[in-house]
Amino acid sequence: MDIQFVGEHLLPGKLGQFFIVLAFGASLLSTIAYYFQTVKDKNDLSWRQIARWSFRIQSVAVIGIIASLFYIIYNHYFEYNYAWSHSSKTLPVEYMISCFWEGQEGSFLLWAFWQVVIGNIIMRTAKDWEDSVMTVIGLSQAFIISMLLGVEFFGHRVGSSPFILLREAMHDAPIFKDPEYLVKYITDGKGLNPLLQNYWMVIHPPTLFFGFASMVAPFAYAIAGLWTKRINEWTKPAIPWALAASMVLGAGIIMGAFWAYEALNFGGFWAWDPVENASLIPWLTMISAVHVLIIFKNTGHSYFTALFLTLISYILVLYASFLTRSGILGETSVHAFTDLGMMGQLVTYLLVFLVISIVLIIIRWKKMPFTEKEESIYSREFWMFIGALVMTLSCLQVIGFTSVPVINKILGTNIAPPLEPVAFYNQWQMPFAILVAVLLGFSQFMKYKKSDTAKFWISTGVSLVMSIIITAIIAYFTLFSGLKTVYGNAFNGSENFNWMFVVLIFAAVFGVLANLNVLSDAIKGKFKLTGSAIAHIGFGLMLIGAVVAASQNKVISINTSGFDYGSQFDAKNKRENILLWKNEPMKISNYTVTYLGDSTKGVNTYYRVNYKVLDEKNNVKESFDLYPLGQQNPTMGLVASPDTRHYLTHDIYTHVSSVPKKETDEEHMEHQGHNDDEEYEKPVTYKVSIGDTITFDEGKVIVKGINRNAQLKDIPLSENDLAIGIMLDVVSNDDHKVTPVEPVYLIKNNAVFSFAKKMDEFGLKFKFVNILPNEHKFEVVMLKKPGKQKDYIIMKAIVFPYINLLWSGTIIMVIGFAFAISRRVKELRATSQGKDKKDKQLA
Repeated sequence: MDIQFVGEHLLPGKLGQFFIVLAFGASLLSTIAYYFQTVKDKNDLSWRQIARWSFRIQSVAVIGIIASLFYIIYNHYFEYNYAWSHSSKTLPVEYMISCFWEGQEGSFLLWAFWQVVIGNIIMRTAKDWEDSVMTVIGLSQAFIISMLLGVEFFGHRVGSSPFILLREAMHDAPIFKDPEYLVKYITDGKGLNPLLQNYWMVIHPPTLFFGFASMVAPFAYAIAGLWTKRINEWTKPAIPWALAASMVLGAGIIMGAFWAYEALNFGGFWAWDPVENASLIPWLTMISAVHVLIIFKNTGHSYFTALFLTLISYILVLYASFLTRSGILGETSVHAFTDLGMMGQLVTYLLVFLVISIVLIIIRWKKMPFTEKEESIYSREFWMFIGALVMTLSCLQVIGFTSVPVINKILGTNIAPPLEPVAFYNQWQMPFAILVAVLLGFSQFMKYKKSDTAKFWISTGVSLVMSIIITAIIAYFTLFSGLKTVYGNAFNGSENFNWMFVVLIFAAVFGVLANLNVLSDAIKGKFKLTGSAIAHIGFGLMLIGAVVAASQNKVISINTSGFDYGSQFDAKNKRENILLWKNEPMKISNYTVTYLGDSTKGVNTYYRVNYKVLDEKNNVKESFDLYPLGQQNPTMGLVASPDTRHYLTHDIYTHVSSVPKKETDEEHMEHQGHNDDEEYEKPVTYKVSIGDTITFDEGKVIVKGINRNAQLKDIPLSENDLAIGIMLDVVSNDDHKVTPVEPVYLIKNNAVFSFAKKMDEFGLKFKFVNILPNEHKFEVVMLKKPGKQKDYIIMKAIVFPYINLLWSGTIIMVIGFAFAISRRVKELRATSQGKDKKDKQLA
């Protein structure tokens, strides 16, 4: 007899699962119908009608899946595993949207939605390309929807459904034997990862996945061109889509950098994390593809390179999906998804499209246009090709080291990833960035096929001279502005001096100036190159901003007090964090900072830090407050998100590194039950390891070690008894006096006892209450007598100079892409209208 579970809402899940099956079936039917329409008689449009209606039904079904899942999340139906795992009752609505795509199933659904959008656009605009192109897109869509099925097929599970019930996902848990489990035990969900509770995570993932989905369009045109023997024709309609994919994916990557800067506490905007690299890799190859496609369009050269880069870009999107979703990056990236058992599906998806590409290239090899004539060294296409080659080599370096976990798994090796990925990748990528910046500069002074040599050298020479002057000015102000420098001091022979940073700034400045020259020509009526010039200017500014901000950022919260925060802080972080007692100002650099208290909203606590900006005479010029966030998460510990004060020329970035533990009401009630000493305030429990430090108003407590042979007065111990003391040193802030204290944890006759120790000098009492062998930690309870309780935070503050050059550069680059897309769409429409007119005349 089936158990009737109380309180479950099964209809939304069943409806959502129905839509998944419908979407999968419709996507398969659409793919098959478009395939037969491509290979059958063109005059019979019956297959196309079936294909179109199937794709439309699939589109409605995908929206139905989204609506069903959001309904479950919004109404807190925690009987569903996805809702319980990613949401909670305390989440604001905008973050409920974020938890929609936090999980793998939601992100696949997001991907499927954008491919539906792209498919519907292509159905309306592709004309005679519709059948073949939509066959490829339909096949891709069928694979993606299959990731959501969650059904058994010949003993193997296909996909993972977002509508699986919690009791089905955790069927072995004893609580699910109780028909009222939902009422008694599941009162709330686990909640959204605190790091994702940021407005950028509402818009960053949809943009990124729109970029991933957009990559299928130029790929589909390339496959369709080879398949239908339209070897050259596919390049024209593919160019606008390639530009759109580059723009949207680039914007998504930029938003990820914004999110990292705004929400993460590593103090930067790019960490070369494997998941970051996974999105960067296909973007680099698609940017290269765009440039080579334009070369082929204008000169007829480099066809195979354009084809290869277009195809490999989408293959790399699929490879990136494999990397981030198979669980293979679980030990090297905090952003990667866990393995949901879909590795086989992901590999199949990748291999099918890879094999199709290779087979079609082999079949059509002899029909491909290969030019024997070499390009002139003074032609734009030659240097555009070199630039595309450089970006591809850059991509190979990134993908090679990002794929180390894959190499280890396949070959059984144990290659270690870079210990310091930022320094490692920066060292490798800087020469590539320099070459690209120089190439996007002087290639703008060239024409296709043949340039005026004299005019080229004059224009290039002027820009070079101006670039040297501007670079010298930038280097001077960054070298001697009082900021930390990785250039080193060129005048005293510092070993840290690195000319590569100066060279990169010079290359970026040269690229900006050269493209400003092209932009000035646009004002005179030459609008064709406006989009590329604007995009290149944005890229150059982005490089300058990234180099200056990343290399010249300065930590201003230097610990000069010598206060030791414990073993949880390494030497670098001990030096770069300051302890602020509440309402006690401290001077750092040309600021006075004061911690003024905290406020709690939901599960988040915001720590108010007041900054006063001082002039040379220590007079206050400005005052403002920052509110860095610190959430004391039960599974992740302190989850900190910074707050930033933005200025035109710099940012002041602040995050908390350690805060006093705030107990929940349940913990307070539990401790009240154990507190038999009325003269003390409520106890606070700390999980500590040897070397950790606990701070309090008048000093700190250092965990020195464990005494495994502790003795208790008047209590004899037998062989089966266990008495362990935890050795604590209480250090006074005033005179640094060290007082040892040793509470004891006793197991006697299978009963547990805790023997407290008092510190009357500070009004403290310590209890050793538990040993956690699996965590290598101990639980210590500290009680304090009533009195004025001073609050504190330990915080880090960084100044980022000229960071707005980076952000403005990225925005300008996206605007340039938009201009370029507009131009290519107009050209494509003009070509299409001309062809239609010619066909009518022939008819």
